Amino acid sequence: MLDRRSVRILSVLAAIGVFQAVGATPASAVLIGGVDFPAGAVSFADLVVDFSPAILVGQPTAAHLVPDSALGVPNYAGDNNCTGDPSCSFVSLGSGGQITLRFTDNSLTGSGDAAFDLHIFEVGPDVEDTFVEISMNGLLWFPIGKVFGSTDSIDIDGFGFGPTDFFSYVRLTDDPAEGGASGITVGADIDAVGAISSAPPVPEPSSVLLLCAGLSSLALLRRIRLGKRSRRSP
Repeated sequence: MLDRRSVRILSVLAAIGVFQAVGATPASAVLIGGVDFPAGAVSFADLVVDFSPAILVGQPTAAHLVPDSALGVPNYAGDNNCTGDPSCSFVSLGSGGQITLRFTDNSLTGSGDAAFDLHIFEVGPDVEDTFVEISMNGLLWFPIGKVFGSTDSIDIDGFGFGPTDFFSYVRLTDDPAEGGASGITVGADIDAVGAISSAPPVPEPSSVLLLCAGLSSLALLRRIRLGKRSRRSP
């Protein structure tokens, strides 16, 4: 398992351009859901890694348990019963439930100041609190407090991170002590998760190791060739 220092080194490699960021070129800043996202629509989590809802006596109902509803740009239109087509624009976690999302075409980073970096779009008929954790590799997690219901933002610099830290994962856990304990949308209702401070995607550790191995092999071959040339010289 990679420790925090190793993962940070890998992240810095990505930041200085060792890897080509495909499709992560910042777009024009745009106001999305009332929040200014400098990188535009690419800023939002676009993959569900894990969904562990807390379901009690059939609540939340099946229509509210589609985890992909938390992906992409926010699109909540006030349909709490999820009767529209397509159905739900958000996913309900249940009382104490959890969802883990990933940024694949960008990453979350710090701004270097007190500006907000991460925005959680929590919607639905009830205001519910959510614990938030972030990770660079999906293995080592860092708690960064919680959002206190509704749409809310977090400054990750306030937790010791900055512009040289790059996170691919966000884990959200409903606070069972806040909000209603029953109903078809019980638990935090997640519409979208966006990186206000967005950077190119973080490479997989395996890709970094493979690249390093390849570079080491090339360096070794170069030394061998230089050695052969020096032995041939009169």
